[in-house]
Amino acid sequence: MENQEVINYLLAHNDLKIIQRKDMFNFSLDTVLLSQFCTINKDVKNIVDFGTNNAAIPLLLSKRTPKKIIGIEIQDEAVDLARRNVEMNDLNDQIEVVHGDIKDVIKELPKAQLIVCNPPFFKVGENSNLNDNEYLTIARHEIKIDLEGIISAAAYLLDNKGRFAIVHRPDRMIDILNIMQKYDVEPKRIRFVYPKMNRDSHVLLVEGMYKGKKGLKIEPPLYAHNDDGSYSNEVRRMFGEKIDE
Repeated sequence: MENQEVINYLLAHNDLKIIQRKDMFNFSLDTVLLSQFCTINKDVKNIVDFGTNNAAIPLLLSKRTPKKIIGIEIQDEAVDLARRNVEMNDLNDQIEVVHGDIKDVIKELPKAQLIVCNPPFFKVGENSNLNDNEYLTIARHEIKIDLEGIISAAAYLLDNKGRFAIVHRPDRMIDILNIMQKYDVEPKRIRFVYPKMNRDSHVLLVEGMYKGKKGLKIEPPLYAHNDDGSYSNEVRRMFGEKIDE
């Protein structure tokens, strides 16, 4: 039973389904927030998702754009799930899943105008309940790649004025901004997400532009839940629900 797979509709999108495995990393609110936060404009031709896992982000991005999306994933079994998810949703023409290490794969790919990443959050040794489960350990901890590895790889692959969007934890904000600037990815947009009103932020969204001009915009706060614990209307819209004002 440990490897039991489940197929669900992807949030409120009843035209998208996703296979997930109980013992592997499943998509979360972070996945949804990042897929909605990143900028997709007319200049975007290729989108790359670093560490795509079961391809939840490419599936969600396919609701926003018909542009080509490439997901890179290092773990064999996640790659298998991701490819089956793409096929099940008839998205093989739009989404490609590449198996390999980000640092190697980027050398083979065409330049991208948008790169997104929901990375491992924990440094090894920090909050390290290094899980007995290898899939979850790699997905949650900086074992295969760290923040600098991710951002330097993004800078390598991005076109001039291409964008890099990441979801992380607010306590890593200074690291993220410093490393982005080190690799010439100028931070352009930040949004803080809060579990509910009057709580500390628990999620950080950052988007930068490769060789972009200086000028940072702090966007309005996003509250994930109402006081009663239900999802806020803004988040429910991100899930694909139709909400009447």
